[in-house]
Amino acid sequence: MSKSVLILGAGMSSTSLIRRLLESSEELDLLVKVNDANADLAKAKIGGNPRGEAIHFDALDSAARRPHLEAADLVVSMLPARFHPIIIEDCIELRKNVITPSYVSPELKAMEDRINAAGILVLNEIGLDPGIDHMSAMMMIDEIKAKGGKMERFESFTGGLIAPESDNNPWNYKFTWNPRNVVLAGQGGAARFVQEGQYKYIPYNRLFTRLRPIEIEGYGEFEGYANRDSLSYKETYNMQDVPTLYRGTLRRKGFCESWNVFVQMGMTDDTYQVDDCANLTWRTFMNSFLSYDQVMPLEEKLRLQIPMSDEVFEKIKWLGFFENENIGMKEGTPAQILQRKLEQKLSLEKGDKDMIVMWHRFNYSLGDSKHEMNASMVVIGDENGETAMSKTVGLPVAIACEQILRGGITKKGLCIPVEEDIYGPVMRELKKCGIEFNEKLVY
Repeated sequence: MSKSVLILGAGMSSTSLIRRLLESSEELDLLVKVNDANADLAKAKIGGNPRGEAIHFDALDSAARRPHLEAADLVVSMLPARFHPIIIEDCIELRKNVITPSYVSPELKAMEDRINAAGILVLNEIGLDPGIDHMSAMMMIDEIKAKGGKMERFESFTGGLIAPESDNNPWNYKFTWNPRNVVLAGQGGAARFVQEGQYKYIPYNRLFTRLRPIEIEGYGEFEGYANRDSLSYKETYNMQDVPTLYRGTLRRKGFCESWNVFVQMGMTDDTYQVDDCANLTWRTFMNSFLSYDQVMPLEEKLRLQIPMSDEVFEKIKWLGFFENENIGMKEGTPAQILQRKLEQKLSLEKGDKDMIVMWHRFNYSLGDSKHEMNASMVVIGDENGETAMSKTVGLPVAIACEQILRGGITKKGLCIPVEEDIYGPVMRELKKCGIEFNEKLVY
């Protein structure tokens, strides 16, 4: 076989990537090699396809991985983002093109000169968010600019949610990706954006009270809270002078008000270990964040100290925080303990379908007239177990692989997909896969 792709990591987000490349392997004369710490998982993802090969080695061991990198025509790292730099270090030396779906980290940015000198492509941010958000935004922004429009507002929100047919709990939410990232969302600094030319900042303790209501036709009401940094996208999207730029995360209406209870109590804190953890029950764990009262029951004390609606109170109760069951952990931070409870109640069940929702708002002037366009994308997981998250992360990566191997993408250097020669072919192919935006001109 004349070409091979090495995929490092066979987790949930890799499912659609592997499936797509195996489907196109005959045409591309391609061998798809898949490595994972779980050898059985890699084998299962190949599914007996003769153009697939499950291999097993420690991707973090330089001596073990190097021969496999050297033999590959293209490397795809689906490992956790913190491990990308060590893979790319080898690929610089071996002059191998690399794709990752992760953000360009400061560590990767520091390698840019050496990547350029090696004459290789290191394509990042080509998954969902980051990825489809960039590509769809730039496609529409470039179209607006091409007809003489001037951008005045860009808002973008994305959410990994549960599909309506699998939505059976009062939180209207289940974990469709890393639960730890959900619990820690919004921490690490104030959310920063620009609105009508004014810079705005939302500290973490106010993040889930400053919400943007959004309605998507056919799917109902959502609410968005601000992502940590929208300002850097001025440069990313070449909109340095745009008066309003705001990016955020989508949840179902009512989620954020309830989540804010945990934020206000301090239960999302990941900076210290909880004392006497092994002897805690869920009830005593919650009570430990409230002031002492010898007589007042936990339920009454909670509502007195953290004002909330009956609906929010019932959501907290449904999770089981008033129960005397032991938490079952010998040690942990508040955030880790909270995560354990949420995983018990909000994890995907067999047969559940997830849902990805993305929504953009574009305001622009064209001559003397003002216009607004909204664009929404909804993707729902399949019966065959291919999740919406897997499709929206993995398919853009797979399509980029195909384009590189065919010579359709020839760019070199440290890149993200904000230029037409990358986003154009990927977005056109995604549309064929049913991943497309419904555009609506509001005025």
